[in-house]
Amino acid sequence: MLKILGKSSSINVRKVLWLCAEMEMSYEHEEWGSGYRSTEAPEFVELNPNAMVPVIKDGSLVLWESNTICRYLASRSQRSDLLPADPENRSRVEQWMDWQATELNNAWRFAFMALVRKSPAHNDPQALAISVASWNRHMQMLDAQLEKTGAYAAGPGFTLADVVLGLSTNRWYMTPMERPELPAVQSWFERLSQRPAFMLHGRNGTP
Repeated sequence: MLKILGKSSSINVRKVLWLCAEMEMSYEHEEWGSGYRSTEAPEFVELNPNAMVPVIKDGSLVLWESNTICRYLASRSQRSDLLPADPENRSRVEQWMDWQATELNNAWRFAFMALVRKSPAHNDPQALAISVASWNRHMQMLDAQLEKTGAYAAGPGFTLADVVLGLSTNRWYMTPMERPELPAVQSWFERLSQRPAFMLHGRNGTP
């Protein structure tokens, strides 16, 4: 059986848990990370040299990086609705997944650490202001995309792009800071909130 390693409050673990719930996929879950078993433990580092969650074990396969795990699980279940088989539509989904992991995540990192985690290492007001502005600017890019599609991040149907971006958007809404009104993002977020799996693992009170 599929095994998921990582604490259930982690934004990246929640991507995987949401997807599994969405696909009604059975799995075993082990809590690893802050407050649980240390990811610095030799047995965990052997699975992921980055010492970060999530990690999955599926038979002999060990896999890390949350977006890659999501791609694998959707492909494993032959869910072409979530990750299209044809190159053109698949690339649209993966484009927004990669944007989430590289551009959007980098934009919010300092602001989240300062405002939510209260990290002493993130107390520079100028750096905070830059991060908030960058985060909001990237969310405006997502708003423009959603206004264009009128539905979901990569087009008319729900895909993996919405899973990874939905978690990031929940974090944006839950971080105590000023943010612009983004009507397309708000409408999309409410559409996501009609999905029980998102309410269980995405919009569940954890930023």
